[in-house]
Amino acid sequence: MFQGASSLSLDAKGRLSVPTRHRDVLASEASGLGAGQLTITKHPHGCLMVFPRPEWEKFRERIAALPMDAQWWKRIFLGNAMDVEIDATGRVLISPELRTAAGISKDVMLLGMGRHFELWDKTRYEAEEAQAMQARMPDAFKDFSF
Repeated sequence: MFQGASSLSLDAKGRLSVPTRHRDVLASEASGLGAGQLTITKHPHGCLMVFPRPEWEKFRERIAALPMDAQWWKRIFLGNAMDVEIDATGRVLISPELRTAAGISKDVMLLGMGRHFELWDKTRYEAEEAQAMQARMPDAFKDFSF
């Protein structure tokens, strides 16, 4: 399970250095199959989703099984998916198309979201988070104890 936030910067070629703590988990969890392989695609909230390959395959199957009235969402998730590999120095190339789609230029936030990551433009993430913190909590939290 991935958790935590990392404030990072893309290099001039659009590569992201995966934090060591996540790199180690990705390598051990994949146990050979799919080790170092990720899939990146669009998220409906305007960020990118970054999946370890085994988790992507599960997600892809769920999306592919959706009915025809979800065809545009299939296109958004599957049609924009890019397979990448973590290079020898722990970097991943974020394609120009996906960077543009998420408004990412240099400074980013990588959030562990359980079985995948979200990759946000840092300024946008901070603005969205501040707005969420000012809003009323969703009903899903009404019986939740902190």
